[in-house]
Amino acid sequence: MGEHEAWTTIDVAPNLVFDRLSDLDRLPEYLPWMRAVRRTSARPAEAQGPEARRPRQAVHEEVAVTTADARSQEGWIDVVDEARVLRWGAAGPHDYAGELAVDFVADGTSRLTVRVRTNHDDAVDAELAEVLTGLKTTLERENEAPKDDPEA
Repeated sequence: MGEHEAWTTIDVAPNLVFDRLSDLDRLPEYLPWMRAVRRTSARPAEAQGPEARRPRQAVHEEVAVTTADARSQEGWIDVVDEARVLRWGAAGPHDYAGELAVDFVADGTSRLTVRVRTNHDDAVDAELAEVLTGLKTTLERENEAPKDDPEA
């Protein structure tokens, strides 16, 4: 099984980066290979807010992900708000799992680290680098958009 890690700095505050990337309804806007994410079970009580769960308890969601080539894959996503960590996984031939973590670097700057574990090692490092470059560009552009601009 191959383990891969890549990171980038983003000139956006860590709480904003994590809020955007942990919003499952908007996640396909940030990942070009993902067409849709659909919850396959009811939202857990822990998703109601930090007061509904233990400190650093993950909000676990069962999901179906539709890829850009119209394939669907069942999986799961765990969101740990307080740690700014999102974990995911899917059973199948590639035994795919991953994690993204958003850390504080300086005022208005974050470090986004992505770790992926898979049996499918073809070009994973290059794909990770491409995804991180796209995320950096998109998140920084959104952060620079004028707040009164309805297109932002």
